[in-house]
Amino acid sequence: MALYTLLNQRIRAIEDDNAQHLLKDSLTGLEKESLRVDNEGLISQRPHPKQLGSALKNDWITTDYAESLLELITPPCDRGYKSLDFLKDIETFVYQELKDELLWTSSMPCIINGEADIQIAEYGTSNSGKMKNVYRHGLAWRYGKVMQVIAGIHFNHSVAKAFWPAFQQADKDNGDALDFSNKRYMGMTRNIQRYGWMIPYLFGCSPAICKSFLGDNQPPETMEIYNHNTYYEPWGTSLRMGDIGYTNRKSSKVGIKADYSSVKSYTDSLRGAIETSYSGYEEIGVKVDGEYRQLNTNILQIENEYYSTVRPKQILEGFEKPIDSLLNRGIRYVELRSVDINAFHPAGITHLQLYYLEIFMLFCLLQDSPMIDSAEQKAIDRNQSTVAHLGRKPNLELDRNGESITLKNWGLELMDAMLPVAKLLDQTHSRNCYQQALEEQKKLFENAELTPSAQVLTTMMNEHSSYYDFANHQSQQHRDYFTQRSISQETWDSFTQKATESLAAQQALEAEPEIKFDTFLQQYFDGSL
Repeated sequence: MALYTLLNQRIRAIEDDNAQHLLKDSLTGLEKESLRVDNEGLISQRPHPKQLGSALKNDWITTDYAESLLELITPPCDRGYKSLDFLKDIETFVYQELKDELLWTSSMPCIINGEADIQIAEYGTSNSGKMKNVYRHGLAWRYGKVMQVIAGIHFNHSVAKAFWPAFQQADKDNGDALDFSNKRYMGMTRNIQRYGWMIPYLFGCSPAICKSFLGDNQPPETMEIYNHNTYYEPWGTSLRMGDIGYTNRKSSKVGIKADYSSVKSYTDSLRGAIETSYSGYEEIGVKVDGEYRQLNTNILQIENEYYSTVRPKQILEGFEKPIDSLLNRGIRYVELRSVDINAFHPAGITHLQLYYLEIFMLFCLLQDSPMIDSAEQKAIDRNQSTVAHLGRKPNLELDRNGESITLKNWGLELMDAMLPVAKLLDQTHSRNCYQQALEEQKKLFENAELTPSAQVLTTMMNEHSSYYDFANHQSQQHRDYFTQRSISQETWDSFTQKATESLAAQQALEAEPEIKFDTFLQQYFDGSL
């Protein structure tokens, strides 16, 4: 098809130069969030366990929004399966240190007895620790706490450095090397948005919720009542990515929309939001009765407040702002943020799913990526919401370039277009796992009943009394898996050492003389720290 002409030209050029082997050193990292809960499924009220180290300074085990919301982070690995194996080892360590708590194995939390149930994460008395805590208080004032304890998996991917010169040559681009990689990475992020509706369809595992999640709010019209404590979407895939999930609903009212045309336009659009005050947040106040409520009154307190399915990223140096790191050193990797936790697998994702995500990311890099205009942006947002709430509905139609196409036909067409990419990766690694992974995901477009979301509803309705009962049962099973799993003494010692060193690092930081927090914030935002 003409739509994929450039993709196929690039693949042929890469193969002609035998450059596919340069992709071997591409890197993948995973970040997995999980709520700590007690045996009844209630959110843990205990502080972050000391035996897991310092949430501020441990690179592998930290917290996200809440004190009870663990975040497990792998280092970048040269194969996706290695990052998953590392994640399993971390979770084994965590579980065998937790003793009598569960890690909730679903993206959507269950029993929430109001906002008071959710304790905002603490990071100690240092200025950097206070800033992380105040930022989270700001989120609570702006959006409420409940939305912040939704969990997911982030898939971080960087293309091998050695591949870029060959790719640039294949593209017949004679410009600056960093400009080229930035342009292609931004094209990748646009395509991840363009085709991103596939992720909630294929990976969505949250078609139901406990009623307590909504509090006093009314459910969307498409939701149905399963029983006294469960709502569900009959055709839903990922309520986490839907209208009740982790979105910038308020931000859209104040006009935030990141511009993914270039690194400069992207950072400019976010800079505008983090430097522009908003009247609604001015009413909250910044420092009230000596206590900080938020970092500032701007549309975004910091860049991370912009909730998106994808982020181009660079590794930060010191107290550098993310937008400055991108401008200074370009894009280092791309973060895909729309993956639900797979409730049927202990680590929340499988090797085959990871292989598919590698195909998806490389496809988005090599596929033609025109700029996104306002009409297409609206279609992208609409497609994502439609798939989140109605993705398995027979003959469901999406918007492609202003024309209707069924989800099934578009999905199968994209799977066919991805086949040369899967073959390229199989050549790279002398395996056939990528074509196998693609074939497995293709089956989900051929039969929606095979999707994780369909399996959740089938299992819930056939074997359990509620969504809570389903998720709790899965969580108990996964605890059994990890408490019985063994890791090498060397691996265990590395996690223990990391935890001990992180506590010492936080203690040392807090023992240093520091400037006043007000001054610290001022210098952080003006870039003089």
